[in-house]
Amino acid sequence: MDDLVSVEAVSRRFPLDHSEVRALDDASLSVERGEFLAIAGPSGSGKSTLLNLMGCIDKPTSGRIVLDGEDTSKLSPARLSAFRREKIGFVFQTFNLIPVFTARENVEFPLLVQGVSADERRHRAMDALESVGIAARAQHRPDLLSGGERQRVAVARAIVHRPALVLADEPTANLDTHNATQLIDLMRELNLTLGLTFIFSTHDQRLLEHTPRIIRLCDGQVVEDMQHAEVVHG
Repeated sequence: MDDLVSVEAVSRRFPLDHSEVRALDDASLSVERGEFLAIAGPSGSGKSTLLNLMGCIDKPTSGRIVLDGEDTSKLSPARLSAFRREKIGFVFQTFNLIPVFTARENVEFPLLVQGVSADERRHRAMDALESVGIAARAQHRPDLLSGGERQRVAVARAIVHRPALVLADEPTANLDTHNATQLIDLMRELNLTLGLTFIFSTHDQRLLEHTPRIIRLCDGQVVEDMQHAEVVHG
């Protein structure tokens, strides 16, 4: 087994008045390279907290997360920030595109932060936009794109730096059924053709129907780890 992510007895507690809230409670799971995995559960179950921890945006109160062979709890703040930029791509339900940038410039941005040359940035950004089927809209700003197109740009931005892991927080939440289905099929295709590891948080049944493995959370605990024998794609 080649685990990309290992979540080991992780808890995350937040103070509330004179007590605390357990957003995650002794959660453990592992994810192999190349998996396409959904973290499912109702609102407040701990889905977003778990994604934030795996994405090195937050740190667990107890337990540890090992990502691509590195114990993230032992990384310095500077190394953790660099590790996040290099290893992880993020897709947000609200797209989080920079409004004054074109689609291509938005996709280029992670490469700009990494110090990639301008010519290389443009080339790789256009390749990423081509891979998500939206290269023809490269010069359009987000306000001139539909919701489905904006989310495709967000996916291109998440994969342009060739991350080890792509994390998506409720990626279909702001899309209608047609665009949601197209986005799910696109991400599954990228998973299969490029070998990218995708982990989603969702309660969207449309996404779960296309997901080979589903981990369900309830009250911050892993209550089910289910694998489908076969998932119809397309």
